[in-house]
Amino acid sequence: MKMASEQKSHIISALVLNKPGVLQRVAGLFTRRGFNIESITVGTSEQEGIARITIISKGDSKVLEQITKQLNKIIDVIKVRDLDPEKTVERELCLIKVHCPTERVRSEVIQYINIFRGRIIDVSPETLTVEITGEPNKIEALIDLVKTFGIKEIARTGPTAISRGIKTI
Repeated sequence: MKMASEQKSHIISALVLNKPGVLQRVAGLFTRRGFNIESITVGTSEQEGIARITIISKGDSKVLEQITKQLNKIIDVIKVRDLDPEKTVERELCLIKVHCPTERVRSEVIQYINIFRGRIIDVSPETLTVEITGEPNKIEALIDLVKTFGIKEIARTGPTAISRGIKTI
């Protein structure tokens, strides 16, 4: 009896030429192949004219192999790598607007924000807007805590990642 391969999250880092249409071609590849993108971040890299795309996608080893092979076929893709979670620095930015109708609630929310090393970036008479960066599970934990007060809005970047040490992609 053949065992099914384990579905797990993969952090795929790709260096690409920083020009119009590259992101569309990368996203289109996932659409055509039926692979889901859980998260995608794009930004300039340390090299002029080169961007780094970080994609989080779930699948077994065969899916990962297909994604890597197909990305490498795109002419504007320079290098693709599946980052080992044990050897990766991963961070996400999240903005959370929390309902704070009373001073007691505001005080309690501020305590949570301080514990999670977040920052208050905006204050209105009935809300606090919080900025938090860190690993996705840290962000989820803060969201779970402040959910009881009422979350008005959330904006998340999705994780971005690089490998630890001197090895680069």
